Amino acid sequence: MKNIFTLTFICLTCFYIDAQNITAKLVDKNTGVPIQYASIKTGKYSGVISNEEGYFTINTENETLKTISVSCLGYQNKELSLEDIKTLNFIIKLDEAINELGEVYISNKNPNADSIISKVKSRLTSNYKSTLNKYNIFRRTTDYVDFKNLKFEIEKASHVKKRNLESVNNDLQALSNKVRESDIVQFEDFKGEFYTFNKDSSKLVVNKATQLLDYKNDFSIEQIQEKSQKIVLKYLDTTKTYKLKSGLFKIEDSLSLKDENSEENNKKEYETSYLNKETRSFFKRSQFYKNSFLNKLLLFDYYEYTYVDVAYNNNELTHIISFTPKKGKAKYTGKLFISDDTYAITRVDYKYYKNRHGEKLNLRLILGIKYIENICSGTFLFEKDSSNIYHPKYLKRTTGSYFYVNRDVKFIENSKARNKVSFSFKIEGDNRNKEELLFTANNKLSLADFESIKQKKVVPYKQLSKFEKTIWDNEQIIEPSSEMKTFQSD
Repeated sequence: MKNIFTLTFICLTCFYIDAQNITAKLVDKNTGVPIQYASIKTGKYSGVISNEEGYFTINTENETLKTISVSCLGYQNKELSLEDIKTLNFIIKLDEAINELGEVYISNKNPNADSIISKVKSRLTSNYKSTLNKYNIFRRTTDYVDFKNLKFEIEKASHVKKRNLESVNNDLQALSNKVRESDIVQFEDFKGEFYTFNKDSSKLVVNKATQLLDYKNDFSIEQIQEKSQKIVLKYLDTTKTYKLKSGLFKIEDSLSLKDENSEENNKKEYETSYLNKETRSFFKRSQFYKNSFLNKLLLFDYYEYTYVDVAYNNNELTHIISFTPKKGKAKYTGKLFISDDTYAITRVDYKYYKNRHGEKLNLRLILGIKYIENICSGTFLFEKDSSNIYHPKYLKRTTGSYFYVNRDVKFIENSKARNKVSFSFKIEGDNRNKEELLFTANNKLSLADFESIKQKKVVPYKQLSKFEKTIWDNEQIIEPSSEMKTFQSD
């Protein structure tokens, strides 16, 4: 019964139409497989993309919007009226492009991958310009945490009654069970304007922000430590305060059960400077400058390039070139999609090559900490503006890591007796973060324009316990996944 309800709910939310919005799905005509990251244009330089499940939503509030055009690498372009979409029951089937061109092109011209990459590098400065731009953006982050092992243990508490020790151990075990059984996922969305001065300077104006999570099961390593500390604390002498020490480090001078800052902590606000920094950091990965992420993918000393195929993308001849590491310093493998006309990279797919990994820290024996970034993959899409300059259209990056923390925590009573309670907790698991950034419009800025932008200190967000479609009505956003649409906190 539950599965039937879920399926019905998804159908109702995915194929949706009202006076101002249409939601539809793109699929392969022959296989029925959803088509990801297709461009759905509502104007020459405006529109959205299909999400990982093939869904997209367009706003029809503009009375001049009569038709949309759909394009995707490997498929024939398609133009449809809004009435066509309704007639098709909101499922749009795309015909695969018959790629006879590939074999003919390769056999006749024998393209050289290194030569094409050289042409790409020679035209970077004319194809991409990221300084003094205004971008209308929508950003979504999705966080997952899987705690595989949690263990709490009271090591020393000579002055605590046996009855209290049994109670605290029971409460700590209950916390451990709750964390391990929780399906921890969190979604954060915001929409606004992102202003770039150069690669290291930007401003952000946020118009709307939401956070979708199960706040009762909102766990991080710091939050678990805080919750476990409070459990221990409530069985101590509540008339006293305590110093808190973890390993060699004193953390708190006066810790008590009183939460004097609870109202302050419950403010539903983001620091705009933090959002700006995170957005700029992600944006920089899509830029071409010395030692940038994308520039490093074009280094002949690091990577070997292989010509794969040629195809049409939005009526442009596109070369498909794969890359694999030559040296230990190189970490990634993937594909570059390059316009034959301008030699601009229009799409990048990448991921870690074989057993390569990112940051790694192993101080398990010394400080009880181990961390290794073992997942890093992404897709970047670029689109030309009216001046034939390429800008990011959609950026996606997924990162993941293994973590292990084993901490000894000691409560020291602020009294002459200096009574102490020692307990340790061990946490082990995996986390994963998916970051998406959709660019819905861009315009050039003057220096005066940039300087006139005022960035607010904080921005409020709306905290949700279940998905609410109406919040983003009439907005150009990334269509939520089924997982997000069916999310509901306990």
